[in-house]
Amino acid sequence: MGFKNLRDYRNLFPAAQNLIYLNHAAVAPLSSRAAEAIASITREVLEYGGFHYQRWNETYAATRAAAARLINAAPEEIALMKNTSEGISTIALGLDWRRGDRVVAFREEFPSNQYSWQRLEAKGVEIQWLSVTDSLDQIDQAAKGARLVAISFVQYLTGFRANLPAIGEICRRRGAIFFVDAIQGLGAFPLDVRAAHIGALAADGHKWLMGPEGCAILYVSRELQDRIEPVEFGWTNVAGFDDYGRRDMTLRSDAGRYECGTLNTIGCYGSRAAIELLLEIGVERIAPAVASLADRIDCGVRQKGYETASARTAETGAGIVSFRKAGLDPDAVVARLKEHRVSAASRAGWVRMSPHFYVTAEEIDRALALLE
Repeated sequence: MGFKNLRDYRNLFPAAQNLIYLNHAAVAPLSSRAAEAIASITREVLEYGGFHYQRWNETYAATRAAAARLINAAPEEIALMKNTSEGISTIALGLDWRRGDRVVAFREEFPSNQYSWQRLEAKGVEIQWLSVTDSLDQIDQAAKGARLVAISFVQYLTGFRANLPAIGEICRRRGAIFFVDAIQGLGAFPLDVRAAHIGALAADGHKWLMGPEGCAILYVSRELQDRIEPVEFGWTNVAGFDDYGRRDMTLRSDAGRYECGTLNTIGCYGSRAAIELLLEIGVERIAPAVASLADRIDCGVRQKGYETASARTAETGAGIVSFRKAGLDPDAVVARLKEHRVSAASRAGWVRMSPHFYVTAEEIDRALALLE
């Protein structure tokens, strides 16, 4: 049974009693529910080893199902990965690239959503670089004849939130695969892979999903699964993998074909609890709260004379605000904030703040008061 008021969920985040936590774009605190789920499986292994292994399998299935609900996919389209980079690499390396193929990518991306595509250049694949602030018409022209378009839901530094449905419609019309690195937006803003015509998506759980590190989801649409080969191969990629005497290498009929070997069981327990909490709260309730808090930071730092990394709008703003001021060392600013129990980050010459829904407006004001 969920709480009626959004603020009542704050009590599930004990870190809020210790810190003003404005660093969810890095590593988010766990909720007490996620922490308890992790503790439960560690106690079980301590006391029973693998005696209740069937429960673990049920948790893997429930984690896939929860992730599928979050993005409007089917559980059969979800694979459990160790991080976002593994998911991106699975797509980048699993397609049968041909010399002359073209990928449309964006210059502002985090390295994990650049390197995998750049490595394809050795196979004769062309990378066409755009800016996330380029118009939809420019993206449309670039997507003409492209094999794949890759973009982040939310940019890690500027906080720019992409118009996924519009870009997805371009990809559908142009016949390009649409790949989304969703780690900086999933859990904070609604995302519908069907409505946005997304072919594949990857996201680790330790940021806006507020789960543990090292447990990610990879969505691959049913239509793409037969076009993307597993790049890591172990005993669990194949159908009937639980029959250890078999040597039939027929792939699993779902996205489980991309799971190579033993899963991160502890991580799956935590991820399931974290995602189910978000589903209980409702991302549609979380999004306006996150946007409002980030708007408050953006307005506050501008009033203090700071430059921000992007101009926020209702359509493009997310939960990340990065700012700087001439003569101020961002590392020193973050260190001063830390002395006052405020968690922020220094990224590429900017101070970055990223509040989640349970942070209060009063806490934002207290943090801003510490800035010069």
